[in-house]
Parts: sequence; structure tokens; C-alpha cells
Amino acid sequence: MPTPSEKTLQEWKADPIIRDATALTETIWFNPNTRPLADAMKHIALTEADVKDAAARLERFRPYIAKVFPETKEVQGLIESPLRRIPHMQETLENLFNLPLSGELLLKCDSHLPISGSIKARGGIYEVLSYAENLALDAGLLSFSDDYSKLDTPAFRKFFSSYTIAVGSTGNLGLSIGIMGAQLGFSVSVHMSADAREWKKEMLRSKGVNVIEYDSDYSLAVAEGRKQAEGDQRCHFVDDENSVTLFMGYAVAGERLKKQLAEANITVDTEHPLFVYLPCGVGGGPGGVAFGLKLAFGDNVHCFFAEPTHSPAMLIGLYTGLHDAISVQDFGIDNRTAADGLAVGRPSGFVGSTLQHLIDGAFTISDDTMFELLALLADTEDIWMEPSALAGMPGITRIQRSKDYIKQHALQDHMKNATHIAWGTGGSMVPRKEMQKYYDYGSKLCNKA
Repeated sequence: MPTPSEKTLQEWKADPIIRDATALTETIWFNPNTRPLADAMKHIALTEADVKDAAARLERFRPYIAKVFPETKEVQGLIESPLRRIPHMQETLENLFNLPLSGELLLKCDSHLPISGSIKARGGIYEVLSYAENLALDAGLLSFSDDYSKLDTPAFRKFFSSYTIAVGSTGNLGLSIGIMGAQLGFSVSVHMSADAREWKKEMLRSKGVNVIEYDSDYSLAVAEGRKQAEGDQRCHFVDDENSVTLFMGYAVAGERLKKQLAEANITVDTEHPLFVYLPCGVGGGPGGVAFGLKLAFGDNVHCFFAEPTHSPAMLIGLYTGLHDAISVQDFGIDNRTAADGLAVGRPSGFVGSTLQHLIDGAFTISDDTMFELLALLADTEDIWMEPSALAGMPGITRIQRSKDYIKQHALQDHMKNATHIAWGTGGSMVPRKEMQKYYDYGSKLCNKA
């Protein structure tokens, strides 16, 4: 019998999960290869110490961030998002899906992270800061004991201006890299795919960022960004597909969420499981967060990726075990979705192979469902997010319908004590007129139902 990697494309097309994905049917897949954290970590080169190192670096930069981004002054330069209970949305989901939902649903509002308004403010900004710190340390201009607010000077901006940062993006990563890079003084080039919103391009240009547009998808934008950096020692390419630095910036979220849950008097243990639903594009953001969550909560957290039906790249990569050796286009899926941040046809091989024994599964959601949930969240909780950020919202319903998964993990008696977190990944910087269009379309869908 052939192993997963030995199957031909034709054999995969006959597989029930792949067949559903190819038919653009909303589906869910549970990973049969998960292992306990202690066992899985034996096969991963990254450690908890790496995450702590990233957290310490962000601490060092807080004086600088507080100085140059006034919106962070009150929290002394901390880039973090609120955790909100959303009981009215939970009740709405019960009615929408005709399903009683036990446990409690919360929203992690990375959609409202300061500076760039999306989950990319974690990894993207962190990678720029890491690069800047290394350059300044190597040049003898900075030491760990310094007050990093000294970076906000003409001398440092002149120093950084002789270096270039390049990145390929569908939008939000480009915003975080561009805003942070330009603030420090770097020359920044953002290679943007056809999916990127016009307002994101304009915002970057207003910061002095060089925006290069393509008629093709995310993969080409990344390839062109990588090409720009090749052979130029003064050009740093932010590799969304393979960057360990980005991954570590995202992973810091684990311990921070643990603190937030404790402050909210929410317990996570064997009898009080935690379920987290993460919108997924190429995989770096949700992968890093999931890694941090596993380190923080061990086997008591269950992490799921959520993708558009038209872009189920990570689901297919993990399910086949082929990771970045397979794309949605190989199965005739068009990778066209309104969820621009998730419009990725080929997943990160680095993330897939790193999390293949830790991620609990993946599910897909249609664009119309995302728009409908966007409008409902605005109506019930007055929280406004972009379509892609709603991908994880129905996760609580998918899990509670999955009796086999609940039984397999001996969760039958504990679901009433469960905490469910939909991870909101972007939206607070969307222009009002654009957001109104999203809302109006979602409301029409709600009224049709």
C-alpha cells in the first residue's frame, strides 16, 4: 500500500477529503498523527527558550515603540490585543447553525493590534525589530542595556537607510513590515499579489514604502521579493513561508494569552480544555501562535487552522503529507477568495513539517459564510473585522458536531467546561467605506437566509 507521499495526484483526487476540497465544499479534517507535546517536541528544532528570547527582545523595544507610536504609550509600548467574551455572538451561532453550544466562546482581537491592525503586527514587526537590533549591535551602536528609545534619532535612521527590507504579501504582512521598517528608516519594498486591497497599497505608499504590484497570486509576489534580495547583503528578505524569526514573533502570543485567561479567571487543564481556531494563509502566523499555545498549555489546548474553501492550502499540505510540494492549483482549485490574507495556494513547508504532530486539524469556510459572520459580529458585539478574520468563528460549531473527535480525546464530560477562542486576525485599519461594503454584503446574505 503506498504511503501518503507516494500516492499519485490522480489517487489523491479520488480521496474523500480531497474530493470535498476540490468541490469547494466546507469540510473538516482531524489530524490522526498528533502526538503528546513532550513527544512531538523531540522532532522539532525550536524550543521554549527560543520563544522566551523573542519575548525578551520585544521587551527591550518597548521604550522605542511607546515613543514613536503614540497609540501604545498608555501600555508602555506593548503590542498586544484584548481578549473578549462574545456571548451574544455565541447565541447567534447557536441559532444560525441550530446547535446548542456548550462552553464559552471568546474572541482574541488581533484584528485590533496596535500599529498595523492585524496578527502580522506580532511576527512582521518582530522580524523588523530583530533585524534592526542585530544590525545596530553588530555596528557597536547599541547594547542590550541601552534604552532603545535612542533608536528614534536622525543618526539611527540614517544608519538604517542604507539597508533594504523586501517582502512578498497579500496585504497585512506588507503593512506591518512597511510601517515598522519605514519608521526605523529602512528602505522597504513590498511585493503585493493581485489579492491585495488597494487601500493597503495606498497606506504603504503614504509611509514612503515602495509597492510593487503583480497580476498573479501570493507565490509570485514572494518569489519576486526573494529575487530582489538575492546577492544583496544589505537587503533582508522577510520570508513569510520559511522565516523562523517571524514564527517566533507569533509564538510569543502563547504565554500572553495564558496570562489573559488567568486574569479572566478562566482555567485551562484536563477538565477545562481550550480550543483555538486560527485563520490560515501560508501558515506562518497561525503556525507560530499554535506553537506558542502548545508550549503554554500543553495537551490541554486543541488548535485548528481555518481556510477559505477556495484556498485550502494548509489542509491539503498537511493531509497529504506533501506540505509545500503540493498546491491547491494542482487539484484545479482557483485560489480566488475575498479573504485576501488567506489567498494562498501553496502552504509553508516549514510550518507544515514543524506542526505535523501538533496541529489538531483544519477546516474550510466559504466566502459567503465569512461575510455573513462579519455582519453578525458587528450587529451582536459591535466588533468589526475583515472577512478573513471570521474564518475561525464557526470552529466552535464544527467541533461540537464532531462526536468522534470528542470521544477519541475523552472530552465528553468536559465540553461543558471548555473555552473556545476564535482568533480575529485583521480589520481595525480597514477604511470605513470598505468595511461598510463588507457589512452590507454580509447583511444581505443574512436576510436571504
